[in-house]
Amino acid sequence: MSKNNLESKKVIVASIKEKLEKAQSVILVDYRGITVEEDTALRAAFRKENVEYSVLKNTMVELAAKEAGIEGLDPYLNGPTAVAFGYQDPVAPARIAADFMKKSKKTAFKCGVVDKKFLDEKSVIALSELPSKEVLIAKIMGSLNAPITNFVYAVEAIRKQKAGEE
Repeated sequence: MSKNNLESKKVIVASIKEKLEKAQSVILVDYRGITVEEDTALRAAFRKENVEYSVLKNTMVELAAKEAGIEGLDPYLNGPTAVAFGYQDPVAPARIAADFMKKSKKTAFKCGVVDKKFLDEKSVIALSELPSKEVLIAKIMGSLNAPITNFVYAVEAIRKQKAGEE
């Protein structure tokens, strides 16, 4: 192997390692059978949610994962592998890929990583079924707001009762 080739591979591994460390979640997908049009649409859906999607060499991902301290990926790093890195919403990569899989009946999850913890295929599917971060925040805010609203109504009813307004 030439010195330039080795150096370029080191740069690629370092770049993948950085992405693995920066991402909130990562999913690995077997992308066999998708057309160029489907791939373009999938990439656009990922881009819209700030998810980086790349086809990467398995050996490069394996080396980067080891350097990043992520274990469990090795058995899944065979055959065609695409990797989606979710930087803002940890659910987005899995949700987008699952939506695509339902429509196209092509591709399959291999595995994933959330907070440097390995997820098997079933766990990635479960992750894909979670609501987005924004939806969860809205639900929490609604839940927090409900008791306050009910309290205000109760106080107002007591005030009216005491004032004889009923």
